[in-house]
Amino acid sequence: MAHATPLNIGTDRQLFVDDFWIADSRGTKRILHKPTPREVVLEGDRPWDRGSISCVSFMLDDGRYRAWYRADHDPGMVLKRSGHDSAYAESDDGLHWEKPNLGLFNINGSTQNNLVWMGPGRNMVPFKDPNPDICDEEIYKALGTDKNLYALASPDGVHWHLMQDVPVMTDGPFDTIPVAFWDVRRKEYVAYTRGVANVDQGVDPLSIEGEIGHEFKGGVRWIRRSTSKDFVNWTPLELINTGDTPFEHLYTNACVQYERASGYYLIFSMRYVIHRSPDPDWTYSPGVCDVVFMSSRDGINFDRSFMEAFVTPGLDQNNWHDRGVSLHHGILHLTPEEMSMYGNENTHLPTQRTRRYTLRTDGFVSVNAGFQGGEFVTRPMVFSGKELELNYSTSAVGSVRVEVQDLDGKALPGYGLDDCTEKFGDEVEGIMNWSVGHKLSSVTGKPVQLRFALNDADIYAFRFR
Repeated sequence: MAHATPLNIGTDRQLFVDDFWIADSRGTKRILHKPTPREVVLEGDRPWDRGSISCVSFMLDDGRYRAWYRADHDPGMVLKRSGHDSAYAESDDGLHWEKPNLGLFNINGSTQNNLVWMGPGRNMVPFKDPNPDICDEEIYKALGTDKNLYALASPDGVHWHLMQDVPVMTDGPFDTIPVAFWDVRRKEYVAYTRGVANVDQGVDPLSIEGEIGHEFKGGVRWIRRSTSKDFVNWTPLELINTGDTPFEHLYTNACVQYERASGYYLIFSMRYVIHRSPDPDWTYSPGVCDVVFMSSRDGINFDRSFMEAFVTPGLDQNNWHDRGVSLHHGILHLTPEEMSMYGNENTHLPTQRTRRYTLRTDGFVSVNAGFQGGEFVTRPMVFSGKELELNYSTSAVGSVRVEVQDLDGKALPGYGLDDCTEKFGDEVEGIMNWSVGHKLSSVTGKPVQLRFALNDADIYAFRFR
C-alpha cells in the first residue's frame, strides 16, 4: 500500500488554515473565526495627524509595544508638499498609546511632535531585522512608498535614513503601503506590495458577484511579492497565486509570517467591492470594503478556502463606503490566550480611527465537530518532540481524543483511541495523555499519522514539544 511521504515537522506548530493536514475526515468541517471589535486605541488629535491616522504597523520590541503610522495633516495646514508624514507611538499594554515628543522634525514652526520621517517613502511599515549579518545602523528597516519604493533603515526605529537615494523598485503601481520582513525560513527579505492582475496575464476578471471589469489600470487590484538578500536589490515582482478562486480587487495586504508558526504566511487583505455603493450621497469614491483572510506555506501560493469576510463593516454605517475598514500590519499577544489585531475604520471621515480586535491565540481557523461527533486523520508526519500539545475548545459535554497510528492506520500500542484520556475544557496549550502516559519518546522520529476524534469541539493547532 502506497503512502504519502511523511513530512518532518520537528517541533513546529501546525495550523488548520488550509486542508493540508486533513487526509480523511468524517463529520468535521473547518471554520473561519472572526475577530471581535474592542476599544478605539488611536485617533488623530494633533495638527499633523488630525487629517487621519492610517497605514499603522504594530510590534512588540524589548518589552515595549511600538507603532508607526501615516499621519495625514489637518487640511487647514499649509504645506509645500503632500500632506502626510510618518509618526510614532508606543504603549506599555497595547491598549493605551502615547505619542512622544521626539523633537526631530520642524512642522508649523515647532519640533514638539512625534514625527519620525518626512523624506521619500513616508508610507512605510517598519520591522526589526533579525538577520545576524546586519550593522547597528540598520537594525530596523522598512520599504516606503512615494510612487516608487525606497529602502529605509534605522538604529532605533526613530531616527531613519535612506539606504540609498534612488528607489529600489520603480515598476509600480505602489499606491498602498508595502510590507517587508526578514523571512526566517527563506533566510532573505520578502516584500508584498500593490500589483495589477489583468487579462494579458491570463486573469479572467470575474468576481463572485459577476463581472468587475478593469477599473484599476486595465485590471484588478492585486498583490505582488519580491525577495532580496540585501534589502536594496530585489527580484522582479511576481503576482501571488490564489488558485482557481474568483479574482476580486485586493487592496492592502498586511502580510505576516505568523510568529507562533513560522511556516505560515497570512494575508489580511482589504477587499474592494467597487460596484456596490450603499450610500448614494457618498462622493469620495464608489464601492464598499471588508477584510478577507488567506494563507500560504511558501509565500507565493495562497489558499482561499474562505471567500467570506474575516472582518465586516459592521453596524457602524460610517464604515459602509469605499476603504471603510481594513486591518493594519502586526499581531500582538497581549495575553497568552488572546491575539490583538488593529484596524482602520470610518476612513475619509473626521472620525477615522484605529480600533483593536481580539481573536483566540492561533484561532484563525478550527476543525470543528458538532454534538454528534466526527473525526479526521492527518497525513503522515515525523516529529521530534516528546509531548502532543493541542489548542482546543469543547463544550461542557464535548471531548477530544487522539490516536497515534502507523502508516497503515493501526493504533500504536498504548496510543489507541481507547487508551487516550478524554480531553475536555478550553486550553491553548493542552497536553494529551494516554494509558502509557503523556510522553511520546518511543515514537519520536518515526513516521506516524494522527486520528482525532471530536465531539462538540474545535481544534485550532497542534505541535509536538
